[in-house]
Amino acid sequence: MLLVSPRRLRAQGTPRRIGLLGGFLDSQGRNAWRSGLREKGWIEGRNLLVEYRFAETPDRLSTLAAELVTLTPDLVIALGPSPALALKSATATIPIVFVVVADPVGLGLIQSLARPGGNMTGLASWVPGDWTAKQIEILQELVPGASKIALLVNPSNPMHKLMVAEEAPSAARKLGVALPIVEATADEELDIAFASAAAQHADAIIVFGDVLIIRQAPRVIALAAKHHLPAMHFFRQFADGGLVVYGPDIFDLLRRAGGYVDKILKGIKPPELPVEQPTRFELVINMKTARALGLTVPPSLLIRADEVIE
Repeated sequence: MLLVSPRRLRAQGTPRRIGLLGGFLDSQGRNAWRSGLREKGWIEGRNLLVEYRFAETPDRLSTLAAELVTLTPDLVIALGPSPALALKSATATIPIVFVVVADPVGLGLIQSLARPGGNMTGLASWVPGDWTAKQIEILQELVPGASKIALLVNPSNPMHKLMVAEEAPSAARKLGVALPIVEATADEELDIAFASAAAQHADAIIVFGDVLIIRQAPRVIALAAKHHLPAMHFFRQFADGGLVVYGPDIFDLLRRAGGYVDKILKGIKPPELPVEQPTRFELVINMKTARALGLTVPPSLLIRADEVIE
């Protein structure tokens, strides 16, 4: 019997294998992810095999996480908080890189940003503390006198639960606004959530980022228009029709994930890799939507915008 070491096989060109678990990845996101790998010399299908698993519903995540773990990949990528928690439950040994997780410390995924500990590291999608307050302040510049701002959340998203429990009450106290919660865990519940916000006479709505929300972007934009609700969105994909987007450059985070993949495949352990936060936050304002809502965008906000869509 001829024994060949894995290292020797890799030198001869055997591809490395990684897994990716998420709920959704559009073509733009997939391009960003692949370009980040290419920058580090990893070409999918050539020297890298990627096992993709996407959960249509959150209850599928634990099954798909277990499926990936049985393949014993060199590492797994978790897109979002729920996939990250599912993978954390599935393995304590395979390295996990999370992407687009707002507060990984608050969720209990890692010990600290500088020293993650365990088998996880990755890219956070915001700087926790006063994110909701910043969103409210921007909306109040757009909608002067807005004192009731609905929050559209998905209660099955662990990050949303954390924000509703911690950030939202503190923002409400700090800014003296009412923040009624409207919920949607499935597509058909979006209509009910927007109708509820309108029935409660909300002056505006903040749409929390989520797989369900991004999958249903056109519907969410249409519902905000139907109920005449000025809406603040988290993802850049909502800029075409949505009033205002304020959030991290998600595609930049997906690109930067390639750096973590590269380092781990070259032998660096997750605890040795600090968690990175976004370097860019985008403010995008859609003037056409503002005019349709009868809003005047103040010059102070236009100056700060990264992009103004006419």
